Order: sequence, then C-alpha cells, then structure tokens
Amino acid sequence: MSEFVPFRFRVNLHDSRSGDLLCSGAFSEVTGFELTMEPRSIAEGGRNWGEHQRSGVTRFSPMVLKRGVTHVNDLWSWFDVTTRGANYGYRMHGEIVLLGNPRKSGDEYQDNPVMTWKLTGVLATRFKGPDLNSTASQVAIEELHLVHEGLELERRSSDTDPTTGPEESAS
Repeated sequence: MSEFVPFRFRVNLHDSRSGDLLCSGAFSEVTGFELTMEPRSIAEGGRNWGEHQRSGVTRFSPMVLKRGVTHVNDLWSWFDVTTRGANYGYRMHGEIVLLGNPRKSGDEYQDNPVMTWKLTGVLATRFKGPDLNSTASQVAIEELHLVHEGLELERRSSDTDPTTGPEESAS
C-alpha cells in the first residue's frame, strides 16, 4: 500500500465559463477538506424507541489556499473582480492534485497524480495579504479563502501499487 506525503500537490483554478486557466501552481498550504452531512431525525407516531435518521444537507467547509507572495497578481485580481460591480459572484472550477513519487520517463521525471479533488462553483470570499514586519525572517504569505458548491474525489489506479483498483469517484 502506498503512502503519500502532504507536501506534493498542485492547485489549478479555471474560469467556469471559458475553461481558461487562472492559476496553477505551488501553494504552501491548502486546508478545508471537510464535508459534514447533518442528519434529519423523523419521529414516527407509536414508535417510542428512537427516531428514523435520514440524510440531510451536506455542508462544505471553506478552503484556504496559502502561498508565498509573488509578482503574479492572479489571486488578487480574481478576488477584486469578484467583489466589484457586474462581476459579483464570478465563479471558478478548481482541482487540487495530490502527487505521488515522480515517475521517470526517458531522461526526465514527471509528476505522478494519484488523487484529485475537484471543486465546483468556487467563489473567493476573503483575500489576506502578508503581515509586514521588519524584524521577521519568514517568507511573506498571502492567503485566499474559498467557498464552493461541490467536492468530488477521483483516485487514480497505480501501475506499481497492486492494492489500488480501477479509478474511483466519490461525491
């Protein structure tokens, strides 16, 4: 069975309408992989020993992307256009790809995606710039908070791992 390390991943954000790539690349941290289904209790007359439990609404936690500040202005531009005038609510599709050990192809190594979380209806809700402090020695970090309307997980089968089956998809 393969184990994967949490520091090898890639984030892609695409325009929902055109499919154009807004952002692809390295983030130092992605958090918020959490879904919660709130069950509904239904009481039945004459049934005094407990209630029926039915599935209820599924809620998605906000995703938080963090990266070192760069010259690229893509995340700020998206948040800015989302919060102004006629573009209010500008949505993206996203994917967060967990990478396994690189595979050698010829003379070079290539990424080895092992699972992908696909997000739909992604909306930027908060942009946080870096904390500026002249005595600090760490990298300046910016973060973007996202909400979304759906999360889907795709696992890829691996030629080197016999314990993984064919590609699975869970919503």
